[in-house]
This record gives sequence, C-alpha cells and structure tokens, in this order.
Amino acid sequence: MPETKMRCLIWGAGAIGGTLGAYLARTGHDVTFVDAADEHVAAIDRAGLHITGPIAEFTVRAPAFTPQTLRGEWDNIILATKAHHTEAATRALLPHLTSAGCVISAQNGLNELAIADIVGAERTVGAFVNFGADYLEPGVIHYGGRGAVVVGEIDGRITPRALAIRDAWRDLDERAIATPNVWGYLWGKEAYGAMLFATALTNESIADALASLTYRDLYVALAREILAVAAARGVKPEAFDGFDPGAYLLDAPPDAATRSLDNLVAHNRRSAKTHSGIWRDLAVRKRPTEVDAQLGIVVTLGREAGVATPITARLVELIHDVERGVRPQSLETLDALAAPLSSDAHR
Repeated sequence: MPETKMRCLIWGAGAIGGTLGAYLARTGHDVTFVDAADEHVAAIDRAGLHITGPIAEFTVRAPAFTPQTLRGEWDNIILATKAHHTEAATRALLPHLTSAGCVISAQNGLNELAIADIVGAERTVGAFVNFGADYLEPGVIHYGGRGAVVVGEIDGRITPRALAIRDAWRDLDERAIATPNVWGYLWGKEAYGAMLFATALTNESIADALASLTYRDLYVALAREILAVAAARGVKPEAFDGFDPGAYLLDAPPDAATRSLDNLVAHNRRSAKTHSGIWRDLAVRKRPTEVDAQLGIVVTLGREAGVATPITARLVELIHDVERGVRPQSLETLDALAAPLSSDAHR
C-alpha cells in the first residue's frame, strides 16, 4: 500500500520544527508552518525554508503564518517551541486543533504535562528528538547531526496514530520508532540535558566539555539527581545516542559512566552541531534559556517526591547568572557548580 501522507501544522519553525517540517514537506506531506518571528515567516513565504549542513542541502516551499494570521484546523499539530513557551503556545494553537486531533510535543523537557492540562491527555502525544539543528537566520536552518527520533502515547499504549506519526517521521530519519515508554526517553533526555546545561556554562564544545576528566564526577552527579527523581515517579529511563541511564546509578559498575560519557563524546564529535542550543541562546541569541522549564521543573518534582536535587538547583541559578550577565560563560563558572563536589571529596 502507498504511504499515507500526513497533514500537519508545525507550531514553531525553528531548529527542530523547521528541520522536521522541511523533511516532511520534501517527501510530500502537507505541511504548514507557524512561527512568532515575522521575519522568519516572511523569508519562508518569499524564498522557502532552506536546510543546510553536512546531511543535506535543499529548500522547500510551504505556507507559513504567524499565530495572528493563521486560519484553519488540523488533526496533527507538532509543537516545537522552546519549553518555556509551551503553555502560551498550546493555548494559542488550541483553536486550530480538531476535536479528534492531537498535539505532538517535539520539544525538550517534560512539556507533555503542561500540554495535557490544556488540550487533554487523550489529545497529547509525546515525542523525543535528539538530532542536532540550529536556526541560523530567517528562512535558514542548519541540520548538523542525526539523533534519536521517538514518538509515543503518554499513557504507554501503542496506537494507530502513534504508528502513523512514526511512519511519517521516518521521512526525516528511517530509524524513528514508536515506544510504549516515551516518558523513559524524556527523563533520559532530562539527565543528559542537565549535562548540556552544565557545558553551556562554558564556551567549550559539547564533546570537549564532556571529554574533560576534570568535570566527569559533576556530570555523573547531575545525572544521578535527575534519575533519582525519575525513579521516584516510577519512570524507567531509556538509553539513546550513547546515553545509558543505568551507567549513572550508584550500583553501576565503576567504569560504566566513563563508557557512557565516552560514547556521548563520540556521538557529539560526529555532529556538525558543536554547541548546544542552550549555549546558542546564551552566547549568540542573547535570550533566556529553557532552564526553568527543563530543570526547574525537575527540582520542583523532586521536592514533591522528597528527592533532593541541590546540584540541579545550583545549575539553574548559575544559568540565570549568565543570562543576566552576572557571570561569564567560562570554566570558572563551571567550577562554581562543581565546587561542592570538590569540598565533599576532601572531607
């Protein structure tokens, strides 16, 4: 049977949404873009959305709108905004979602919780994307490296709609999968994401920062805090792209975390995206990061579950310091995060 093409609305045409939507449009899916940046929408309307980088070079033509100019309803809305814009974006897209439709969160974080509160759990689909991409300028997205692409119902079922989304997303990456444990991937990314926030305190590349033996105890401690909160919520984190959640547990073999970090270094060295989107928000785009929506929520959930997350909470504070210009992106700022671990080691 021929593949059924998806009609979808991409809400947020930046790095992730732009890449995913461009690949879907290129392979015949009916894609409409929405973005809050007038200049980005105008560029897409004028000359199309261009994907550049080592994986592919192509331009697609697809309709693009701002939230204010959009009309119509869709069964499939892919939400790809920054995590801290989730609630506002979900409320804005709600009039465009059909009664039988769903919102698919192609974001970093645990945003499915907020989406479900607004549209209903039955109209919320989880997703985990770990490919590397950056918004370069209006109408241009850099697709720098492949990574895991996963979709799953938030209640753990494998449904026809989850399989249909997976099939469509295989036009981006043929390795895309549907999972009964999307929360496991999302919490795994929370742990890995905490490491990425730590690397963004510096100007080091992701690979160079993770390769540094000086800070590996810090990365392990961060992952352990996040995974402890996940365990308290009954979630079993999943492995992806070199990240092995079992390697960071207290009862893991002594060299397990080292192997996982080495694998993460290798994965990132294969990507033309050298720095995280967090680093770009701080160093290039000079705008607030997703730290509260990604890591702040973990601190809150940990507090509710009786799980202490002091290093994660300190990381949130330091990211805010960099956002406000109180601290520079430097190894000295990363040292401020690692300092309590050094003190403990000398007691």
